[in-house]
Amino acid sequence: MDPRVTEFQCIMPMENIPSVLVHGILSHARASRLAHATVAMETMQEKRDKKHVPGGLKLHQYANLYFHARNPMLFKRKDQAASLCVLRISTDVRNLAGVVFADSNASGDYVRFLSPAQWQLLHFDDIYAMDWRHPNDPIAYYRHRSRKCAEVLVPHRVEYSLLTGAWVVDRRAAERLSAMGFTLPIAIDPVLFFC
Repeated sequence: MDPRVTEFQCIMPMENIPSVLVHGILSHARASRLAHATVAMETMQEKRDKKHVPGGLKLHQYANLYFHARNPMLFKRKDQAASLCVLRISTDVRNLAGVVFADSNASGDYVRFLSPAQWQLLHFDDIYAMDWRHPNDPIAYYRHRSRKCAEVLVPHRVEYSLLTGAWVVDRRAAERLSAMGFTLPIAIDPVLFFC
């Protein structure tokens, strides 16, 4: 695996942490059975609801993680940074049965779904770039923006035992997360949250 892949990440509203402590990170289909907050955009969820991973499950039956959460999804929610955390997940999750890598946003029209053994086909320079804008090249911009959202798709749920910690925007967010019973290491990184 590329040496930049030291963890997988999940953008999570802090109010969901009590549920995560009990249930882990759930797929959209499983989370819909519980009261929860979401950062998802409704139009994207409608698109994801219609998508099926070839040889696998419906897209909404996977818990979705990112390689790098500093991406267009988190950028759209940067004003909510104080109420979000980015959960850190062990790369061991890639060894679970049925895990699929998406080389870009999984709901995209040109996404490729890969087995974890095909990790070399991912565009890690694009995934880990700090900026995806290409002011003079709209095609490069759209391609890069989608690649920034490359995903790790885990069937149904990610067990809490696979979490290794969380990133937050500042000290107050760290205190809030800790007060919710999150006992794993909490690190502060305002740059991850576009602050």
